[in-house]
Amino acid sequence: MNYRKIITIDSGKRSGKPCIRGTRMTVTDVLEYLAGGMTQPELLVAFPDLTTEDILACLAFAADRERKLASLPDETAL
Repeated sequence: MNYRKIITIDSGKRSGKPCIRGTRMTVTDVLEYLAGGMTQPELLVAFPDLTTEDILACLAFAADRERKLASLPDETAL
Protein backbone atom coordinates (compact mmCIF):
# COMPACT_ATOMS: atom_id res chain seq x y z
CA MET A 1 0.00 0.00 0.00
CA ASN A 2 1.29 3.45 -0.90
CA TYR A 3 0.50 5.47 2.21
CA ARG A 4 2.32 8.62 1.08
CA LYS A 5 -0.82 10.32 -0.27
CA ILE A 6 -2.76 9.57 2.93
CA ILE A 7 -0.23 10.06 5.73
CA THR A 8 0.94 13.66 5.93
CA ILE A 9 3.46 15.41 8.15
CA ASP A 10 3.03 19.13 8.82
CA SER A 11 5.21 20.79 11.45
CA GLY A 12 2.33 23.13 12.33
CA LYS A 13 -0.16 20.35 13.03
CA ARG A 14 0.01 18.01 16.05
CA SER A 15 3.68 18.94 16.57
CA GLY A 16 4.70 17.37 13.27
CA LYS A 17 3.30 13.92 14.03
CA PRO A 18 2.20 11.84 11.03
CA CYS A 19 -1.52 12.56 10.45
CA ILE A 20 -4.22 11.18 8.19
CA ARG A 21 -4.96 13.37 5.14
CA GLY A 22 -3.98 16.56 6.94
CA THR A 23 -6.53 16.05 9.73
CA ARG A 24 -5.68 16.10 13.43
CA MET A 25 -6.03 12.29 13.66
CA THR A 26 -2.54 10.82 13.97
CA VAL A 27 -1.18 7.45 12.95
CA THR A 28 -0.43 6.87 16.64
CA ASP A 29 -4.08 7.54 17.54
CA VAL A 30 -5.27 4.87 15.13
CA LEU A 31 -2.63 2.35 16.21
CA GLU A 32 -3.42 2.89 19.89
CA TYR A 33 -7.15 2.34 19.30
CA LEU A 34 -6.41 -0.88 17.40
CA ALA A 35 -3.89 -2.04 20.03
CA GLY A 36 -6.46 -1.31 22.71
CA GLY A 37 -8.84 -3.80 21.13
CA MET A 38 -11.01 -1.58 18.98
CA THR A 39 -11.88 -3.31 15.73
CA GLN A 40 -11.62 -1.69 12.34
CA PRO A 41 -15.45 -1.49 11.99
CA GLU A 42 -15.72 0.08 15.47
CA LEU A 43 -13.06 2.62 14.54
CA LEU A 44 -14.91 3.52 11.34
CA VAL A 45 -18.15 4.05 13.29
CA ALA A 46 -16.46 6.08 16.03
CA PHE A 47 -14.64 8.27 13.51
CA PRO A 48 -16.84 8.64 10.40
CA ASP A 49 -14.20 10.67 8.55
CA LEU A 50 -11.84 7.67 8.58
CA THR A 51 -11.85 5.15 5.77
CA THR A 52 -10.63 1.58 5.56
CA GLU A 53 -7.85 2.86 3.31
CA ASP A 54 -6.80 5.35 6.02
CA ILE A 55 -6.47 2.55 8.58
CA LEU A 56 -4.49 0.38 6.16
CA ALA A 57 -2.25 3.37 5.41
CA CYS A 58 -1.53 3.75 9.13
CA LEU A 59 -0.56 0.10 9.36
CA ALA A 60 1.63 0.35 6.25
CA PHE A 61 3.29 3.50 7.58
CA ALA A 62 4.03 1.80 10.92
CA ALA A 63 5.38 -1.32 9.19
CA ASP A 64 7.60 0.80 6.95
CA ARG A 65 8.93 2.78 9.90
CA GLU A 66 9.59 -0.41 11.86
CA ARG A 67 11.40 -1.94 8.88
CA LYS A 68 13.61 1.15 8.64
CA LEU A 69 14.38 1.07 12.38
CA ALA A 70 15.17 -2.65 12.25
CA SER A 71 17.68 -2.08 9.46
CA LEU A 72 19.69 0.56 11.34
CA PRO A 73 23.06 -0.67 12.58
CA ASP A 74 23.11 -1.87 16.19
CA GLU A 75 25.22 0.73 17.98
CA THR A 76 25.79 -1.59 20.97
CA ALA A 77 27.61 -4.03 18.70
CA LEU A 78 30.20 -1.42 17.70
